[in-house]
Amino acid sequence: MPSQPANAAWTVPADDEAPLESVRFHGLKSGPKLLVLGAVHGNETCGPNAIARIIDDCRAGRLLIRRGEVTFVPVTNPKAYRQNSREGDRNLNRDMYERPQPIDNEDRIGRRLCALLREHEVLLDVHSFRGEGEPFAFFGPENNNGNLEPFRHDAAELALAACLGVPVAIHGWLDNYVKLIAARERLNLPRLAVTEGYGTTEFMRFAGAYGVTLECGRHDDPASIEVGYAAIRNTLAHLGLIDARPPPGALDCVIHMTEVVICEAEGDVVEDGWKTGDIVPVGAVMARRADGTAVTAPCDGYIIFPSKTARPGEPICHFGVASPRKSRP
Repeated sequence: MPSQPANAAWTVPADDEAPLESVRFHGLKSGPKLLVLGAVHGNETCGPNAIARIIDDCRAGRLLIRRGEVTFVPVTNPKAYRQNSREGDRNLNRDMYERPQPIDNEDRIGRRLCALLREHEVLLDVHSFRGEGEPFAFFGPENNNGNLEPFRHDAAELALAACLGVPVAIHGWLDNYVKLIAARERLNLPRLAVTEGYGTTEFMRFAGAYGVTLECGRHDDPASIEVGYAAIRNTLAHLGLIDARPPPGALDCVIHMTEVVICEAEGDVVEDGWKTGDIVPVGAVMARRADGTAVTAPCDGYIIFPSKTARPGEPICHFGVASPRKSRP
């Protein structure tokens, strides 16, 4: 296995059952409880690096937590981080719930992590991605009382996404996951449960709170650390935990995920050149089936998460359209 990242700003013990380490700052006045996570996926090191800088700022007095409290977990998946791999045994950001009898590494982490999520009111989960593309944020549904993802904090969550300093925000993840499940059933592939689409932010909404996933840029791009660092500072100001002017909303584009293109057979591939957030005109080729059949955009929209490594039953890409949801100025 590869060793933990050479540029790591945080170290973890060489033990598969290393504890989760958190650092918490308590303001002396009342305010919200914020949780900031890094390295939910172990090879996404911008989170630990950005969080380490913020912690240093807080300890040195360059940032003073005046209100509420903030808990930092620089490395949420120590085993995966030490291996410099996305997963320890499986994807921690899927199928997250409190298992009474954990089986694997992510089960053990999940049981502790879910308890930590329940203690907080707001979550910022810092990630990065493999390919090219602009940084973006994932947020959740509009307020609703439905069965899939009931929610009551849509305005606060969108405002959090807008304050981070990234130009794009995307919503519609769980609805699209249901479409992925249906597509797999049509192909007679093993059935997935809707709960397998649950990660940190979905669990926060389930628990009555809210949260945003920040995708800072490419894994190995030093600029992704700067994006994460600025976003954490912006969040502290936005929530009033520090004395700083709240940042203005920075969103240029809000995308609603509406479709998923699934890999149906070996040889199905995404069309070269696409990256998350690219504008896709109606009729443009997004992917090709193994027999050469083109999969085209059903209308003007955007491509999300194009994957060159998708296996049968996995998404080749997602498709979205311009969303009517906008943050307040």
